[in-house]
Amino acid sequence: MNLGFFASHRGSNMQAVIAACNSGQLAAKPCVVISNNSDSEALARARKEGIPAYHFSSKVIADPAELDKAILLTLQRHEVELVVLAGYMKQLGEKTLNAYQGRVINIHPALLPKYGGLGMYGIHVHEAVIAAGDAETGVTVHLVDAEYDHGEILAQCRLPVLPGDTAETLAGRVLETEHTFLVQTLIDIVEGKIILPQKVN
Repeated sequence: MNLGFFASHRGSNMQAVIAACNSGQLAAKPCVVISNNSDSEALARARKEGIPAYHFSSKVIADPAELDKAILLTLQRHEVELVVLAGYMKQLGEKTLNAYQGRVINIHPALLPKYGGLGMYGIHVHEAVIAAGDAETGVTVHLVDAEYDHGEILAQCRLPVLPGDTAETLAGRVLETEHTFLVQTLIDIVEGKIILPQKVN
């Protein structure tokens, strides 16, 4: 399966998937990496791995419709079958979402539908979990639609919030879980254990 990645910053989840592909654990090929941040570590990781890497943002293409079109054409040119959002801070455009309907997934560091939506990313999610006094949190992999953190949930895993946890310590444990859980979810998709709404050819 040909994978395309979107990441805005570190791209550590993306790196975990690339490593799984390289080792043969995951029967997939990383084909392209796109970031809205020209200085992102994700782009540097991609270049180091020899994966085509692109910076697309309003700084490059000011017109949102043309930006959307350019992103879609890039995915198609690299024959991407499944799009993985791994810490991507922007919404995908209408053309891209329509062309890849049912074939765009996102990983979120909470048990959606709790702690999702606009502004709920990174440390903000874990601060909200701690503030609420929740006994557990987790990781969600879901389909992407036009709303933040809204699409159909494909897989979830849970982990406890420990006594004395801070947002920072919780973030570290959740991120470590994300790395393995995203890889396993992709394996399940490739092997047909998780069926996407639209068949991936």
